[in-house]
Amino acid sequence: MNTLFPIFLKLEQLQVLIVGGGYVGLEKLTAVLANAPKTDVTLVAPEIRAEIHELAQQHPYVKLVVDVYRPSFLEEKDLVIVGTNDKSVNRKIQEDCKAKRLLVNVADTPDLCDFYLSSVVKKGDLKIAISTNGKSPTFAKRFREVLEEILPDTLQETLDNLQQIRNKLKGDFQEKMDKLNEITKVMK
Repeated sequence: MNTLFPIFLKLEQLQVLIVGGGYVGLEKLTAVLANAPKTDVTLVAPEIRAEIHELAQQHPYVKLVVDVYRPSFLEEKDLVIVGTNDKSVNRKIQEDCKAKRLLVNVADTPDLCDFYLSSVVKKGDLKIAISTNGKSPTFAKRFREVLEEILPDTLQETLDNLQQIRNKLKGDFQEKMDKLNEITKVMK
């Protein structure tokens, strides 16, 4: 049973630490920046892939630190994503995060995670996050591809029109909801 509570974080208002400069670090940094390109991200690793350096050059809010992880890197951070290839380092970082009450994601280690990174479908302002409770990121990716293919590119226009209608509606919350429900019935 999936008991995860889905939320959408305003990452651009948070300080994010990514530990790991290999392929997983690149994957996690890419995911963060694809969703929130102005996020303050510090990426720490003793070695950092060239692709990460290239990505950081395009994003002025990304800071790269060529160094081994130390607990001091957690200072003033809100969220931590770990993707090193050393399980003992990953566990140490997770323990340090727990001690500081920081939310942490440890790649490919669901039992060490406070949260999972979802597969995301984006169509303008519509964003759909897909979770498999950490069981199959590959399935989530494939399902995202299906949704991206079947959802029309005109969804942004629909959302803009509904926002205009919503802004013009008068009455209390229930009256507004009833009217919006009536308008959107055709979407069933």
